[in-house]
Amino acid sequence: MQTLTVEREKSSQNKWAEFFRLYGAYLALVPALTAMLGSLYYSEIAGFFPCILCWYQRILMYPLSLIILIGIIKQDEYLPSYVLPFSIIGIFVSSYHYLLERGLSSFTESSSCVGVSCTIKYVEYFGFITIPFMALTAFIMITVIMGLTAWANRQVESE
Repeated sequence: MQTLTVEREKSSQNKWAEFFRLYGAYLALVPALTAMLGSLYYSEIAGFFPCILCWYQRILMYPLSLIILIGIIKQDEYLPSYVLPFSIIGIFVSSYHYLLERGLSSFTESSSCVGVSCTIKYVEYFGFITIPFMALTAFIMITVIMGLTAWANRQVESE
């Protein structure tokens, strides 16, 4: 009875591994493209001027769309290795920006922001969703998906 449960668990694990191995890059491309197009909309159409931390987040997000797309075309199993450094650093930058915007950072705004204030909230949906929060969410989604894709690739290699 116990071996049947173990076999079912392995079968379920294999299904998830196969799913993320095949579709992980496509899933990660969605938040990367959405974040890139959203930031372009906010700056070019809505007329919101990005602060310095917004620029840093863009510097980390924009290449992800291209890197992931090339990884999909080349079917590169090492794609998570290229994507994760950008997305993990992006999590830290976005988190810092969000904390700064909320007034929860121990650093003062003047220490990191020049030009447009990093505390301006151009949008605030539901009382907490701001542009840095949206970027943070996208970076977290990409990181989790790419982490699961790396796990899936290791599962396939070990079999």
